Amino acid sequence: MTTAVATIDHHHDPSTATGIPNKKLLMWAFLASDCMFFGALISTHLIYRLHPPAGGLDPKQIFSPELTSFSTFILLMSSLMMALAVSAIQKANVKSCRASLLMTIFFGMIFLGCQVYEFTEFVHVKQMTLSNSLLGTTFYTLTGTHGIHVAIGVFWLSLMYVRSFKPAVGNAWHRSWLSHNLLHAGVLIAALLLSLKVVIALVFSLQEAASIGAGLQHFIGAEFVYLLLVLLAYGALVWFARPRGAVEFGETNAIDVESMGLYWHFVDIVWIVIFTAVYLLEYL
Repeated sequence: MTTAVATIDHHHDPSTATGIPNKKLLMWAFLASDCMFFGALISTHLIYRLHPPAGGLDPKQIFSPELTSFSTFILLMSSLMMALAVSAIQKANVKSCRASLLMTIFFGMIFLGCQVYEFTEFVHVKQMTLSNSLLGTTFYTLTGTHGIHVAIGVFWLSLMYVRSFKPAVGNAWHRSWLSHNLLHAGVLIAALLLSLKVVIALVFSLQEAASIGAGLQHFIGAEFVYLLLVLLAYGALVWFARPRGAVEFGETNAIDVESMGLYWHFVDIVWIVIFTAVYLLEYL
């Protein structure tokens, strides 16, 4: 068998009527329906902005374009890492795929942390809630729905990351993989929650301090214990990730990572549209 024939075709499946892998076809169908859903939410917000009620809140006094630009950049970087994860698994490089998945998860958590900070500030400082203005209703519904999609993506990525460690049949660790992977998943969830807490605290410190140096000094002093816990959690992740022999996850799972990538890139593209329509258009 030649190398060309032995190489897995990641884009075509001769066993299906369409020639497209069923998992990828299912994902495209889901994204098409989700595209219409977000289209309705974005259209609703734009229609309201074209015909704002008298006495309504001024978005320019509410929004923080600097923070949102930063979180947009972070989400774009997460898409880059997702693309690297897909490329790595197609080349059967499981170790590189894991590292890229973990970075995608990390960037996704930073984005969620910025969004939590933004919502908290809008509610408690800017006095914009879900029910006291049409701007709040359309804004929180649209961006909150997108945030839920990011959170689902982070959860899905986390499951895929832990799954990539499942030992192959015949591996000495195969009998204890369930309890081992449950512990691994628990440590990963703890690391993500601690990261989210630290990111939110860092954003608060930088936003409220007079300078970046003062903000970092306050952040390190106030969150020292949580920083140590984050280091311990990620140290435990490194311990769980140490080589333990052959695993089931490999090039044959490329379609799973590709489907995950389609979802994540879609969430990224939707955010670019939201960022442009909701934030940037206000300053034109």
